[in-house]
Amino acid sequence: MNTEEEKFNQKRLTGSYVTSVVSISLVLFTIGMFGIIILNANRLSELIKENFGLEIIMKEGVREASVLQLQKMLDANPHVKSTYYITRDEATKRLAQDLGEDFIQWLGKDENPLLPSIEVKFRAEWANSDSLAKVEQRLLQNPDVKEVYYQKSLIDLINQNIRRIGIVLFVVTLLLLFISIALINNTIRLSIYAKRFLIRSMQLVGATEGFIRKPFVIKGVVQGLLGAMVAIFLLSALLYVAVQAIPELSQLQDVVALGVLFLVVLLSGMLLTGLSTFFAIRKYLKIRTDKLFV
Repeated sequence: MNTEEEKFNQKRLTGSYVTSVVSISLVLFTIGMFGIIILNANRLSELIKENFGLEIIMKEGVREASVLQLQKMLDANPHVKSTYYITRDEATKRLAQDLGEDFIQWLGKDENPLLPSIEVKFRAEWANSDSLAKVEQRLLQNPDVKEVYYQKSLIDLINQNIRRIGIVLFVVTLLLLFISIALINNTIRLSIYAKRFLIRSMQLVGATEGFIRKPFVIKGVVQGLLGAMVAIFLLSALLYVAVQAIPELSQLQDVVALGVLFLVVLLSGMLLTGLSTFFAIRKYLKIRTDKLFV
């Protein structure tokens, strides 16, 4: 009978341990998934900003050497991501494609009204209206530059929307973090609650608080480690499936950032379960015997 009871208790403890690990892994998976969303949203905002630029329209009769010299100077600027020299002929081809017809045939080849230009794209941190306004002022001081064109209202709208999305994501992150901590803490407390009589028995035979607490905390940290590893595996599988289904998502992936995120998930799992176990054990080390039955 004792053997059967021991087997039953062992199965119950194993089931409780597995349930705790699964619960922790699901919570950490949710945190990690939201972290990936934040990273991708941040990367997407950078790509949107870096695809926004300005066009420098050169004056009539400017030599190509002067245009190339200006382009070289822009390329040397650390805030500039890329430049592209658009010749008069290429500008004509682009406009003909947009219009759907060759308008030059009506004007004559010698009457091309389009001017050469340089298309400039900036890095994300420099793609804002204030910075572009300063760049515009400097470029207009160049005697070869006729006009600097960019959509001022669009860049302001993009930055405004990105800031709003960032605030919403920040608030949701804090809320999700609070809920996750509460869930993990509750899972650990229930696990410790089931062993409250074992803790009291160890106290009755003279075990110190440190001696009692140590194995529980270690076990809690191991639970967090296992839960985090399961969560990281699920996140990796989710990313792989998502990229296979939508190949364009690979442009948003930053391997270093993902590595840091997975490390944060791993450390968070160990830290949260370790701290939750520590405080749960402390409660039952101080509780009165009559309260153990409540």
